[in-house]
Amino acid sequence: MAGWVLRGITSNERYVERVEKSQLVSKQQGLGRPESTRAALIPIRKNAAWWTMTQDERRTIFEEQSRHTMIGLRYLPAVARRLHHCRDLSENEPFDFLTWFEFAPTHESEFDELLCELRVSAEWKYVEREVDIRLVRD
Repeated sequence: MAGWVLRGITSNERYVERVEKSQLVSKQQGLGRPESTRAALIPIRKNAAWWTMTQDERRTIFEEQSRHTMIGLRYLPAVARRLHHCRDLSENEPFDFLTWFEFAPTHESEFDELLCELRVSAEWKYVEREVDIRLVRD
């Protein structure tokens, strides 16, 4: 029987500037809210082209071209999120990031809109693989 082991660690934000981080902190609410009975775990692996770029080149694609943080801000506080880095543990992990989202059932369509916006961005052409796993808490 084959099994998956997903490992990741929380770390510093790599692609946000101080103003963006302040905006995120002021709008985002914590995980585990009673009304947030829906969740999504989306492991993501970026391709080699992404990792051969410098940090500032990735920042340009992530924010200046794709507006990743600004897109996310529009969906706060309805959608809470936490990012875990896997690549920091090893380049041999099956994914580079584990993204965890929580939201109330009434905000599921907004979460889907958020994903649609991100998936058509310039950044997404560097995504080699993703898996969208949805969960419901009773």
